[in-house]
Amino acid sequence: MPMLRKPGFHWTSQGRPLFKPTVLVASFWMLGTGSAGAHVKWFSVYDTAAQPRGLGEVLCQDFGFLLVVAILCFFSGCLVEQTALGEPISRLLGRFAFGRGRHAEAVIRTGCGFFFVSLSTTGGILLTPELKTTSAVVGPLQLTIAAGLLSASTTPISAVCVVALFGLAVRDYGVFHMADYSIFLGLSAYLALTGLQKRFLGVLPLDILRYSTAATLMWASVEKWAYPGWSFPLLAAHPNIALGINSESYMRAAGMIEFTLAFALLWTPLVRRLSAIVLLAMFVSACAEFGKVDIVGHSVIIVVLITIFADDRPKTVDLRVP
Repeated sequence: MPMLRKPGFHWTSQGRPLFKPTVLVASFWMLGTGSAGAHVKWFSVYDTAAQPRGLGEVLCQDFGFLLVVAILCFFSGCLVEQTALGEPISRLLGRFAFGRGRHAEAVIRTGCGFFFVSLSTTGGILLTPELKTTSAVVGPLQLTIAAGLLSASTTPISAVCVVALFGLAVRDYGVFHMADYSIFLGLSAYLALTGLQKRFLGVLPLDILRYSTAATLMWASVEKWAYPGWSFPLLAAHPNIALGINSESYMRAAGMIEFTLAFALLWTPLVRRLSAIVLLAMFVSACAEFGKVDIVGHSVIIVVLITIFADDRPKTVDLRVP
């Protein structure tokens, strides 16, 4: 069935869209909503042993233009933060956060408790929906994690159990597959450090969790460029996600959006808080499209993004980091 033509795109005789700059800039942050929220390995057939696409196939004219737009959007946020406008925006975000930054640990423990209880109830899953298992120790480990999250003093026990589950997943699925899920190692470090009231080489536990979340999302975006074919069945089943853009162009745009927003989580306070808001909108909107699998599977990422958005520490804390 031919793809419908949308206003704002030029079409060649091969049906490949060439973006009008004005339309692409206006819709840049909207294009990745569905695919960023839905993890393709949970809904489509994939082959991690397949060869990724070469750079020659990825670095095309559309990719270059998307990169320029991404850089402009990113550094615009950085510049605004240093002006007189940055402080009022930060105060406005603080009003919406309602002091949740002071309760980040409770938010994370509650969200992760929901996540691991849900996994235990479902059964046969290690850490995410496609990581199937028949091991009898997985359910008790998941319940132990949830129980350990009931008290701050017992979160190190939960941390050890998370590492055990991750180790089982590496054994069964390999290191390359688990590169998608570095967030769980960051979560383990966060739980251990908060329980012991320690820092790691002077870095706060929440920042370690933020870095690992960014790494997870950046890796997922790279997969959209290296293995776009994994997502094509998902786009065929949910054609409204792509907004009428062909699958190849959509995956390039979605990957660029996701990578830029994930990279922004590593940056300065205002930039990362704004990025967290956009990512939250993506993941929450995808839950309506993909159902309870997406809700449970991404609950850890969602609570981490909430704490990043609510984190109102003074910007002097980490302006040197970038």
